[in-house]
Amino acid sequence: MLAKFKLIQPWLTLLARLILGGVLLAAGGLKIGNLQKSAMSVRAYELLPTDLANFFGYVLPWIEIGMGLLLIVGAVVSIMGLLGALIMLAFVVAIAQAWARGLSIDCGCFGGGGEIDPGETKYLSTILRDLGFFLLGVYLYYFPKGRFGLDK
Repeated sequence: MLAKFKLIQPWLTLLARLILGGVLLAAGGLKIGNLQKSAMSVRAYELLPTDLANFFGYVLPWIEIGMGLLLIVGAVVSIMGLLGALIMLAFVVAIAQAWARGLSIDCGCFGGGGEIDPGETKYLSTILRDLGFFLLGVYLYYFPKGRFGLDK
């Protein structure tokens, strides 16, 4: 069993890198065109003071793009996996607290964001999706060496 894992592990790492990296790249890329809306999305969570929420709204898309590119090319995979897992865990906590507090917001994960009709919220599916991405990040932290990566 361990021998089979050793054979497929580099390919699993490549797949995890491409999925998590692609998601981060897409999320940041979709927000980069409208940073004001990204900031509004962070403010909608009502977790941070306005200035800090705006700062994160403007900076987060650039961080996501950078992390996504590094994962896709396979550079500093262990660190990016850990940071990816932590950022996904932060998203899960933010979405769960919004749900628990009865806020009706779009997560803003791929652009958009802000208040929406209560019937349009998708908290559970968004949390489950982000937990899956969290697990990919954890996997990459522990198994960073994969096919076609810059890390040796």
